Amino acid sequence: MKELATARVLIEALPYIREFAGKTVVIKYGGHAMVDPGLKERFVLDIILMRYVGIRPIVIHGGGPQISNIMARMGIEPTFVEGQRVTDDETMSVVEMVLVGTVNKEIVGLINRHGGRAVGLSGRDGDLIQAERMKLYKYSGDERPPEIIDIGRVGKVAKVNPAVLEGLERAGFIPVIAPVGVGPEGEAYNINADLVAGAIAGELRAEKLILLTDVPGFMRDGELVESLTREEVLEAIEAGEAKGGMIPKLKACLKALDRGVKKAHIVDGRMEHAILLELFTDKGVGTEITGGAA
Repeated sequence: MKELATARVLIEALPYIREFAGKTVVIKYGGHAMVDPGLKERFVLDIILMRYVGIRPIVIHGGGPQISNIMARMGIEPTFVEGQRVTDDETMSVVEMVLVGTVNKEIVGLINRHGGRAVGLSGRDGDLIQAERMKLYKYSGDERPPEIIDIGRVGKVAKVNPAVLEGLERAGFIPVIAPVGVGPEGEAYNINADLVAGAIAGELRAEKLILLTDVPGFMRDGELVESLTREEVLEAIEAGEAKGGMIPKLKACLKALDRGVKKAHIVDGRMEHAILLELFTDKGVGTEITGGAA
């Protein structure tokens, strides 16, 4: 019977609901899940359900494709160096406009329209994400010092101010954060959303960090690796098994684990209700990363 199967699902979820009640779970929202209308709606319903059963979700979102689309419409040609968007002052204005003024407000609106209570923030609000300029180094392969590549207002997280988020959590709100940081002179910085999520999860000692992406998880020889230790992640990066956008995701997971997050997960956001499947089922989905040694 369908009803009996539903009851079994609820019973399977019960111990996890009990375990995670009152705990913070940080979710990086990005990839196809931010584009497909059906996946958008299911994502916000998952977030609302988490809050209703006592879990404290915090959402950090990306928006790279949306930024590129607006730049194209404005006749601005995007430039990337080693996967990082070169962000001059004009580009930074577009980044902030799209992430804070458009993408963030859309997510907040969806959550509120479906019965949740969300508040949109950028890292500049309450000095939430204090940033410093990121430097890229180009090595020539000989004994000469590396060349420093200027990629503009691309930042890295220097410090997170947890008081802003803790106050919102206590009041029952779901924080939705655009990954724009603030520099020492009040200037805005464009920061990789995975790294922001890892830093926030670590600062809050979150129960879990979940990164949504457009692949099943960390892949090796075409097969999903369901579990990795911290040591195995470092080996995978060193061996070149991790490539492209997977590298900042793995580094974000390590940063979070180093700061006390219990587990980190890289999950396929194209899967319906991927977050609930990870949180509330025995098997889970994607790749789980733990802090233990191999």
